[in-house]
Amino acid sequence: MNKKALLTDLFEKWAGEEANLVLPLAPSGSTRVYYRIKGATKTAIGTFGLEKKENKAFVNFTNHFHKKGLPVPEIYATNLENNVYLQEDLGATTLFSFLLQKGDDFPIHLVEMYKKVVQKLAKTQIEGGKGLDYDDCYPRSAFDKQSMLWDFNTFKYYFLKLANIPFDEQELENDIHRFTDYLLQTDCSNFILRDFQSRNIMMRNGQPYFIDYQGGRKGALQYDLASLLYQAKANIPFKIRQELLNHYIETAEKLTPIDREEFVNYYYGYVLIRCIQTFGTYGFRGLYERKEHFLNSIPFAIKNVKWILENVKLKVEVPELWNALESITKAEMFQSFDSAIGNQSLLKVTVNSFSYKKGIPSDDSGNGGGFVFDCRALHNPGRYQPYKKLTGRDKVVIDFLKQHSSIDAFLNNIYYIVDPAVENYIERSFTNLMISFGCTGGQHRSVYAADCMVKHLQEKFGVNVQLNHIEQEAKNWENG
Repeated sequence: MNKKALLTDLFEKWAGEEANLVLPLAPSGSTRVYYRIKGATKTAIGTFGLEKKENKAFVNFTNHFHKKGLPVPEIYATNLENNVYLQEDLGATTLFSFLLQKGDDFPIHLVEMYKKVVQKLAKTQIEGGKGLDYDDCYPRSAFDKQSMLWDFNTFKYYFLKLANIPFDEQELENDIHRFTDYLLQTDCSNFILRDFQSRNIMMRNGQPYFIDYQGGRKGALQYDLASLLYQAKANIPFKIRQELLNHYIETAEKLTPIDREEFVNYYYGYVLIRCIQTFGTYGFRGLYERKEHFLNSIPFAIKNVKWILENVKLKVEVPELWNALESITKAEMFQSFDSAIGNQSLLKVTVNSFSYKKGIPSDDSGNGGGFVFDCRALHNPGRYQPYKKLTGRDKVVIDFLKQHSSIDAFLNNIYYIVDPAVENYIERSFTNLMISFGCTGGQHRSVYAADCMVKHLQEKFGVNVQLNHIEQEAKNWENG
């Protein structure tokens, strides 16, 4: 049985009713695959994960936390031998979705959400860690020196090396060992969720719930708080970070003894190690795998590190690490394109989606048609009944493409080809560029790809873009 069939079978045994709808959810940064499964009266999130030890950790942690009334989903049913389990459906609204809506300000209602989050974080770390079987942790039972060195090595070889940042390897290695020894001098006896950031916090009825802590282990309280408040794209203002740090400490010290001055001193050390871990991830996923989301996040991570370098004096000397981080903040390759230049340029980019059955769009500018990309090698959601009347703008179609096709890699490769041409055209004062995406019907794959290209061009270059969904506009977006 494939993973979808295994989850459907598990759902029907648990629910006692047929699964009427099995829809893939957007993928996370891991290899786990999620489905929303609905019957006549019940719903669940079905999860398939390749790592048996990771599955066991998540299920056992969740059962332990749930019994303590902590904000996690309930586990409904498991078939861990076949790598699947069902968990409570907490909805589709993450804390990150509120960040996307905030604009340039950080509104009061969002601050209040974060206060609820840090309160429940402290309780989960401190109360949840009591009686927890740390033998279930994967891959290690503690965020110890070995765990930190793994993160540093990823940072060194997937970020510093790929970004051509100069450093003395032995001196940096000496700093790394000195730094980890320092960090481990604080209290490291509580539970840390390990990847605690806004995408892993669900909001339901105004209350936060935590997901994706299968990498959790014993460690310092400061680590998760640093992960949350210095999440790169959250871009939380310093004053609000301080307010939330104080609110967290006020909550935590009611549950366990806290020396405020010591806590804050070590906190900024953990902020830095979290930033280093983030650079490693962005290096692997972005600089190495060329994934657009991670590449776009690097400037935000650099902004966090720049603030640390300018405002924090660590209680440990790490000069070579400091120099490497300063070099990152000055590296030309991470300087964003000045979108004001693109906005004021003469260039107009026309982006089309089309159906190959109707032919490749003509170029009215007389320049011969520009780039044409064929989406037909991607898995087609139009082959399946639930998606036949939908388009590439519908969330369930987008989730299908992200989960069951190589759409992200496909688009990342296209950006890598198109971006230099756009920069060149702006520099040379060219006036027109056409980029067209075709698929069988001009309805699903090409529509989504064209929309992504428009968003990419506007965010990165600020150029004037004209979008034409040729087949869909001709049909007034009505698909039989």
